[in-house]
Amino acid sequence: MSKQAEWTGERMETFVLNELTIEHLHRYALALEFADGKKVLDIACGEGYGSNLLATKATHVSGMDIDKSTIEKAKAKYDKKNISFTVSAAEKISANDNEFDLVACFETLEHLSDHTSMLKEIKRVLKPGGLLIISTPDKKLYADQRGYKNPFHAKELYYDDFDALLQSVFNHVKTYKQQTTHSSLINSAKSTGLDIYTGDFDKIEKNKTAPALYLIALASDAELPPLPNSLFAGNSIVEQMLTEKEKMVKTTFTYKLGHFLLFPLKLIRKLIKK
Repeated sequence: MSKQAEWTGERMETFVLNELTIEHLHRYALALEFADGKKVLDIACGEGYGSNLLATKATHVSGMDIDKSTIEKAKAKYDKKNISFTVSAAEKISANDNEFDLVACFETLEHLSDHTSMLKEIKRVLKPGGLLIISTPDKKLYADQRGYKNPFHAKELYYDDFDALLQSVFNHVKTYKQQTTHSSLINSAKSTGLDIYTGDFDKIEKNKTAPALYLIALASDAELPPLPNSLFAGNSIVEQMLTEKEKMVKTTFTYKLGHFLLFPLKLIRKLIKK
């Protein structure tokens, strides 16, 4: 059985190429903006691709995950001097007080019931004035409106609840929304800001708020750094996805049978052309 066939859809892996890939990479792209020269914790790091990305700028990255087998795979796959991987629960982090400048915590909160304890634990391991960047699904759009129950999630939050939770632990919080779009980008190095258009052949609207399945926030006891609106161009991911799908189609019995039956006709056609 292939890795793709075994994938549960919950933990991101580097063989997965879809809109989730773009969403996850965008989150780490933002974390990279704050990782330069920093000591970073990637909590619930999974197979370690995010820790590996953060290590391109950070002085050291600690990737932690509760699953032992996942951590062993990460150690084998990303063997770098400035990365370490440790088995650790998010609500009981295996680290000293005031150890990290930056904590990245993506799509983890919803897997636990005691959110306050987890955030207080993250604050414990952050240096004074350290920064947390955290994401979670918006329960209203992710679950309620779609009638969807994720079996891996223990407790999802609405926007206001997520924002209030962070503000109960940190002095400064700014919450953003994340959505995946099929889009066209027109830009210039001399331009600033971002206008967003949406519509169809009948109507086009400007800067209308679109549904966003995910929430992402910055939290700290210090003043927050600026975070502009951003876009992750996923062209290369889509191209890889299409290439992989083409390869999969070519391995099917139906494709091979069709190729076998058509081969003589293709050969005759080639001879006629000569």
